[in-house]
Amino acid sequence: MGSSYHQFCPVSKAMELLDERWTILVIRELVTGSRRFNELRRGLPRMSPSLLSKRLNELARAGVVERHADGNDVEYRLTPAGEELRPVVEALGAWGVRWIGHLGDQDLDPKLLLWDMHRNVDRSAVPHGRTVVHFAFPDAPPKVRHWWLVITPEEVDVCDADPGHDTAVTVTATLRDMVGVWRGDVSWGEALRSGTVALEGAGGPRRELPGWFLPSRFAAVARSPEPLPERTAALIGGRGEGGDRAASGRRAGP
Repeated sequence: MGSSYHQFCPVSKAMELLDERWTILVIRELVTGSRRFNELRRGLPRMSPSLLSKRLNELARAGVVERHADGNDVEYRLTPAGEELRPVVEALGAWGVRWIGHLGDQDLDPKLLLWDMHRNVDRSAVPHGRTVVHFAFPDAPPKVRHWWLVITPEEVDVCDADPGHDTAVTVTATLRDMVGVWRGDVSWGEALRSGTVALEGAGGPRRELPGWFLPSRFAAVARSPEPLPERTAALIGGRGEGGDRAASGRRAGP
């Protein structure tokens, strides 16, 4: 846990718990539906497993998270106190979209992008049965250039290796352009008309694919006409990381 600010102000008391690195992002993942450790890992791909375990234990001791075990099946759920942080997380996200417009190259993570997109698939809009969508990012490093969403009526799985099934649609874009579409900086229609995103596949699925994805929770946030200067994002991104920000290896499947 963070050291005390030694102030009676309730903001300072809350931040003694919440301003540890990664803590609010762990809560973000729980708010957006992750329950199991590996699900949390996939939403926080650059967080080390040991640090994630540490933060979960801290949040459990603080009464923000509950650990539920059924044999080897362990889930982490927000307590009522944790649920009250939902609007806090949403407000922080909206503020970030509105005011922090610039994204550095290191902010563009295909693992996180596909994990976030898979949570927002409208399975009722996808053809019945198994549908595979291939995402190709030509500008990404070779090991993370190709991703697949395997969509069934029961679930959506994210794969970083070809699952071996017929592909309905291939989406090709730079990682930055696809992140821009997902964040709502540009619409699917605008990206397709400009050619920054290309779809390849049979006519029906190709035309319907944008409707398979519900908008990102922050896509509708109005952008400020005068966002904070790029040096603000550079200052945030260049912050010393200490020992808390540890990169993890690639993970395929939950």
